[in-house]
Amino acid sequence: MDKPPKRLLDRVRDIIRLKHYSIRTEKSYISWMKRYIIYHNKRHPKEMGKQEIESFLTHLAVDLNVAASTQNQAFNALLFLYRHVLNFDMNFEINAVRAKRPKRLPTVMTRSETLRLLGAMTGIYKLMAMLL
Repeated sequence: MDKPPKRLLDRVRDIIRLKHYSIRTEKSYISWMKRYIIYHNKRHPKEMGKQEIESFLTHLAVDLNVAASTQNQAFNALLFLYRHVLNFDMNFEINAVRAKRPKRLPTVMTRSETLRLLGAMTGIYKLMAMLL
């Protein structure tokens, strides 16, 4: 009697372990794949493609307001699914709305703020601050 084919997420786990990915990566990728499938009303990924990937990633950025790194993690999970599990050639560009990376502005005190801070210090701390 023939064995039934493995379920999709079981195949994902097998391939991730074969490639020696970490257990945390496995759990994360599986979670993103489940969310992707549920978002598209439990359709099988073989039935979906570029439009569905773009729709899901845009949903993450626009509706859920996720961080750019979170959206990238979801994208990498889907790339893994299509490339390594479904053997689907992803030779197209994904044009989803990208989550914005936060601007990293340095925290700098103005001259007056610095003088006010030094004025409030006393003793050895004031001496050390002034030497710096």
